[in-house]
Amino acid sequence: MKDGQKITFHGEGDQEPGLEPGDIIIVLDQKDHAVFTRRGEDLFMCMDIQLVEALCGFQKPISTLDNRTIVITSHPGQIVKHGDIKCVLNEGMPIYRRPYEKGRLIIEFKVNFPENGFLSPDKLSLLEKLLPERKEVEETDEMDQVELVDFDPNQERRRHYNGEAYEDDEHHPRGGVQCQTS
Repeated sequence: MKDGQKITFHGEGDQEPGLEPGDIIIVLDQKDHAVFTRRGEDLFMCMDIQLVEALCGFQKPISTLDNRTIVITSHPGQIVKHGDIKCVLNEGMPIYRRPYEKGRLIIEFKVNFPENGFLSPDKLSLLEKLLPERKEVEETDEMDQVELVDFDPNQERRRHYNGEAYEDDEHHPRGGVQCQTS
């Protein structure tokens, strides 16, 4: 069943002696849900997990629309990456005219990383030994060393705005503050 779908019960309306009974028509109105989004028979949701859960496995309970609790399990060694999409069969919406079949529950994972500096240098070194080896870059004289900084989406806007104001002053100089005498 879908949003706006009509269900008609023919001849089930109020019945009066001598009059033909009318039809009862029900129009479905789908409401938004805080966790799930419906697409056909499938339900979509996002699930936040911590980095340790993504690498080492987890169990997470989910409250379903029919008031059950299911437990999602990712086993140790089964790595879940940020943006991975997995599904649970038969946990979506019921399929029209097939009441014992359901769509899928589709889950997109968001992996939350720890804050900068969460590990001491000793523990960071230990962690590096436990993880797969990283590739080292062989620097040459033709390479320039640069620094990676956090992205600020407003930085370009400010630079553009400030640049235009500066250019405007060059092409259309304004006079300085005038002193008023009485």
